[in-house]
Amino acid sequence: MPRAATAPTPPGFTLLGGRLWLDLVNTDDVRQDIRVDTIGEFDRFVAWLLTAGVIDADRAEALQRRAIEQPSGAAAALVEVRRLRAALRALAEQGNGPNGDATREATLAELNRILSRAVGTRRIDRTEAGRYVRRFIPVGDAFGGLVIPIVESAMDSFIRGEFDRIRACAGRRCGRHFADDTRSRTRRWCEMRGCGNRAKARRRRQRRA
Repeated sequence: MPRAATAPTPPGFTLLGGRLWLDLVNTDDVRQDIRVDTIGEFDRFVAWLLTAGVIDADRAEALQRRAIEQPSGAAAALVEVRRLRAALRALAEQGNGPNGDATREATLAELNRILSRAVGTRRIDRTEAGRYVRRFIPVGDAFGGLVIPIVESAMDSFIRGEFDRIRACAGRRCGRHFADDTRSRTRRWCEMRGCGNRAKARRRRQRRA
């Protein structure tokens, strides 16, 4: 079982999952058998949302200000996202396995719980890069709805029935997950330049031994 880092320095965010919900799962990052929560603080979660394109810089700044004014609200939002992440990790790991039906039903219950409490409006916005993205604008609670785009990403995977595409990286000591969108469905690594290259180097060393 991966051990928690005693004095972790959260790394930068890597968005390799191919789905927003998998990118959230991968924030519970396991490298070299050490688990580091890369969104262990509310401001880190806000930074991740910004990096993932879920919120823009203005909203990120507003959320950080509000977190200083209302630390209990920020703490509650972080608890919510961690609860969601735990459910989605189970989905990534077991959603297409022998207990897949039970795992999917449990995850659906969690997604629907969140959706039932979300109050706000949905809209489509154009980013500065020219892409169109879905936005959820909460009503009232500044922290409300932060996880809705993540929930919607997971819902899309349910609707598409794509859990047979969800993979765990084949790299040793790597706990990342990704959606295999290759035509042949043979992708093995979260990223070739990292885990893939290390595996190749290890095979070369074994051949020379």
